[in-house]
Amino acid sequence: MTMREESFLRDKLLPVGTVVALLILVWYVAVIFLNAPFERDTAARAGTEIGFSQIVHNTMAQERPVLPAPHQVIAEIWDTTVNKPITSKRSLVYHAWITLSATLLGFGIGAALGILLAIGIVHNRAMDRSLMPWVIASQTIPILAVAPMIIVVLNAIGISGLLPKALISTYLSFFPVVVGMVKGLRSPEGIQLDLMHTYNASQAQTFWKLRWPSSMPYLFTSLKVAVAISLVGAIVGELPTGAVAGLGARLLAGSYYGQTVQIWSALFMAAALAAVLVMIVGFAHTAVLKRMGAKP
Repeated sequence: MTMREESFLRDKLLPVGTVVALLILVWYVAVIFLNAPFERDTAARAGTEIGFSQIVHNTMAQERPVLPAPHQVIAEIWDTTVNKPITSKRSLVYHAWITLSATLLGFGIGAALGILLAIGIVHNRAMDRSLMPWVIASQTIPILAVAPMIIVVLNAIGISGLLPKALISTYLSFFPVVVGMVKGLRSPEGIQLDLMHTYNASQAQTFWKLRWPSSMPYLFTSLKVAVAISLVGAIVGELPTGAVAGLGARLLAGSYYGQTVQIWSALFMAAALAAVLVMIVGFAHTAVLKRMGAKP
């Protein structure tokens, strides 16, 4: 084993593995604690006694547990991703694709809107003073209150399906992009702006040669936040619509019928989807900075 491999195991794999193992242990203990009352009540109604070892065994295999065990969630994810055709409405891959479509559309609209607003705020003092406070105030309204109104209004004018969910994602995702890009576009120091002025550079040349390259680290950092929160918006957008497809629909159906294993499997699929999206943005970040000549 090389020194680099030993360093990786010691500094990264071991700490992460230890934390994951502790979380799983705490999870199993919580499973026993939260599911045990049901087993005791069942035994009491049957007039029998139940030992601790039997309680532990039963709490790990309840059909509708208060808290499903990790192995139950893993089995459900495996069954609904590998054993089911991706076109089946019982497939998590199918539902994840429905949610991902709204996420990507909302993220694209939100990112474009955020960049345009940031450019206007940086270059126009009136927009900075009038629009920026409203941008900040827009995020004080709970998304659970906004989502039903957006759905109802758009349905009233004949717009349904993917776009309403995407607009809810847009509402959440544009804010971090605006804030990050405003900070990034204003990041060049005064001496750099003075140098561009000395070169008689126009405002457009200053933007493309100085402000835009300087904003790239801020942009991609904000895009990582935006793409994750855009997924949240897509899931929230599925809840008030009574959708029959999407991760939000799986969560809703699971809560209606007490299928906690289904709920947790959908949550883990959403978390994995968000992680993949953030990783993709991270790879794009690295590629763009490398193209710009940044040191790794």
